[in-house]
Parts: sequence; structure tokens; C-alpha cells
Amino acid sequence: MTERPAQRTPNRQLAALIAEAGFSNAGLARRVDQLGLEHGLDLRYDKTSVTRWLRGQQPRGTTPALIAEVFTRRLGRRLTAQDLGLDACAPVYAGLEFAATPEEAVDIVGGLWRKDSGSHAELRKIAFTPAGLVVPSRDWLIGRADDKVARGEAPARIPAQGRPAPPRIPAPLDPSRRRGPDERAPGQKVTAGDLAALRSVGELFRSLDDRYGGGHARQALVRYLEHELEPMLRGTYGEQTGRRLFAAAADLTRLAGWTSYDIAAHGLAQRYFVQALRLAQAAGDRAYGSYVLVTMSRQAVYLGHGREAVQLARVAQQGVGTSAPPVVQALLHASEARAHGVLGEVRACTSALVRAERALEAARPGDEVPHWARFFDEAQLADEFGHCHRDLQQFRAAAQHAERSLQLRAPAYARSRLFCRVVLATARLGLGELDQACQLAAEAAGQAAEMRSARATEYVRDFERRLEPYKDAPPVRGYRDKVAALG
Repeated sequence: MTERPAQRTPNRQLAALIAEAGFSNAGLARRVDQLGLEHGLDLRYDKTSVTRWLRGQQPRGTTPALIAEVFTRRLGRRLTAQDLGLDACAPVYAGLEFAATPEEAVDIVGGLWRKDSGSHAELRKIAFTPAGLVVPSRDWLIGRADDKVARGEAPARIPAQGRPAPPRIPAPLDPSRRRGPDERAPGQKVTAGDLAALRSVGELFRSLDDRYGGGHARQALVRYLEHELEPMLRGTYGEQTGRRLFAAAADLTRLAGWTSYDIAAHGLAQRYFVQALRLAQAAGDRAYGSYVLVTMSRQAVYLGHGREAVQLARVAQQGVGTSAPPVVQALLHASEARAHGVLGEVRACTSALVRAERALEAARPGDEVPHWARFFDEAQLADEFGHCHRDLQQFRAAAQHAERSLQLRAPAYARSRLFCRVVLATARLGLGELDQACQLAAEAAGQAAEMRSARATEYVRDFERRLEPYKDAPPVRGYRDKVAALG
């Protein structure tokens, strides 16, 4: 006798939620497909698919998490796959959500830090999804500031009749995570010293990134976020301290994304940027949110998604209006220019560059400039001009601006100088100056070999692809010999 297949149990949890949400089977399938598109997934579910789920069939892959997100948006409360009677999974899009509350933002970004600091190599292989840029940028633009971020602090009360006040009980530790005797535990009070330490850590890792590339100390940064910053976010703090803490968290999370971007972990970087954007909202720092958006725009430019890059830069500008300092305004307009340049839009690119130049000229000594925008000076603006003119194949102008940037740029910005040197080499090649182009590129290749930066390597490779029409010329053969000697 042949055995009968095991009968599936009807999914009553899912049925109840469908009724509560007022979905038809076809309506639920359509919303799951639409949410999949937001995250770069091409799904083809229909009402028959939902009927199968109701009969007990388990959808595979990322679908349970997508279904849960559909109900979360509809019903206004966080639901998981288990709440729907579905098998849980680790969705590839996790981290692209723009959290509804600061608490949820901490849960999401904390999960990213823990996975990234562990042995989850697949996390660094997740693909970048242009569709995943739409919802977070929209939610940031139209979202309202969080009313409250303070945590664990009750109003001060006078103990009754001299009786001592009951001690504050810290939040319980996750038993799966053992901490050493010197490690911070969740529930401890966040101090001004903690905030100063976070700023110092950011300066340290930014310096390492600028000099040696994102791969040099990225994992150390992520482990710091997991073991030091997450317990602070789950600690005790008042409103003012909490805003400053979330601002520091946004800055360090953006930096984790930036270093991930530099090693070509583009999907992971995208997720860090989205979470940094949400943390900036919790901090009440609109200007920093705009900086995160232009960081996302730069990644989109690098990956060739010019239209999305333009939109991100414009959302950033719209989000801060004219309230931002001139230096920040210059940064935002320059980012839009880079996106237009990739698209070959000469007029729009030139217009954005002019706005950036005028904004920087309006800056005055003594202006209050956010620490994260201080890098944007004449050297950086010249670099932006050089890149844009290179992309528009206006090689003489590209060479002039790249040379000026190299003259002005401090040696500490080693990777930026490398990029600019390759832009100059490309411009010289476009002008027919093959010897100079190869000499400049050889210097850049030597510097790239000393860095742990996929972007630095890719800049050099891009130049080498442009050399193909001249591959038999003596300067090119000499260049290849020099590069080969680097190993």
C-alpha cells in the first residue's frame, strides 16, 4: 500500500488576519507582489497562491516576511511570519525597512550589526536593489519627528517618609549573549563620556577609512557597534542625551555602510544607509538625514543608477530646504551634479555645479558647519567638477579641476586623492596624452595595491578598460609591466 501524503492543517491565523485587514485573496497576492518589486524581487503570486497558503502550504524563501510586512502596513502594528502561522526566514531584504518607532529601529540595526560581526558571509553578498531606495527616502521626507526617544528614566520622586527609593532595575540581558566583566550591559545609564567616546571612535575609523580603505578596519567598527553602541541604545537616557545618542548611532551606522560600500558589499551598505537614515530621524537631525541620502545617491552613481541618484539628491535638498549651512547646500547640489553627469545630462549637471559653487562661495569663516560636512571644501568641489566633466567627456575641464583638487587636497585623504589621480589620468588619455595618462595611472595603481578598497581597484580597472584601443603602444606596455610588478 502507498502511504497517503500528510494532510496540511488549515492556516486559521492567516485567515483571521485576512478578514481583519479586509483583503481578498487576489488583493493580498497583489500587495505581496508589489512589495516584492520595492525590494527588487519579481514575484508572480495570485489568488490561487493565497488559497494554498490558507490550506496550510508554506511559501518559500523571503515570502513569509513579505506577507508579514504587508499586514504590518495595513494594520498598523508589527507582525511577524510566526504571527501569520508561517515559517520564519531570514529575508534577503531585511534591513531595508524604515522602522515605525525608534525602538524598532534599534531592533533592526542591532540585528544587522550582530549578523555582520559574525560569520554571516552571505550578508556581504546581498545584491543592491534600486527599488529598495524608494520607500525609505519617501518615508524620511514625509515622516514626522519622533515625539520621544528617552528610555528607562522615570520622573524623580521624593521617597516616602525617608524610605530609600527602590533601585532602578536594568533591562535583562539576552541569555544567548554572554558579556565579559568589563563590557557594558543593556540598562546602564548613558553618560556624556559615552557620547564623547562615540564621537572619537567615529573620527578614528573615518581616518582609517580615508587612508587605508574601508576593508582595513570595517569588522572592528561593526564589532564596536554590536558590543558597545547597541547596549547604549538599550540603556537609560533622557530626551536630550537620547537625541545625541541616536545622532552618534546614525553617524557610525552610515560609516559602517560607507566602509561596506568601499569593499563592494553593496546590498549590505544599502541596508546600513537606510537604517542610518532612520536613526537620524530619531535624532531629530534633518541635515544629517540629507547627508545620508546623498551618500545613498553616491552609491547609486557608482553602480550606474543615475536616475535614482538624482531623485535621492533632490529629496535630500527638499528635506532640508534653505535652512542648512552653505557648505551643506554645496554638498547636496554637487551630489545631484554627479548623478546628472553619469546620465550625460550636460545642462542639468552644469546647473547643479553652478549652484554648488555659489553655495560654497557663500560660506564665511566662523560659520557653524556640522562635523560631517567639514570635508567639503574647495578641494572637494574641484574633485566633483573633475568627475562630472570626465563623465561628460569634457576632458580639458576635467584635467584642470582634477589638478586643482590634487593641489589642494590634504595627504590624509589618500583614497580621494587616488580617485582624483585616476580622473586626471582618464582626462589626459582623452586629450591624447598617453604618456602622462599611463604615468598617473601607474601611481594610482601602486596606491590601490596598498589599500583594502574595492572602489580603488575598480577605478584603476576602469582606466585600464579605456586603454584597450592603445594596448600595443609602448606607454601602455610600460604601464602593464609596472602594474604586473605590483603583484
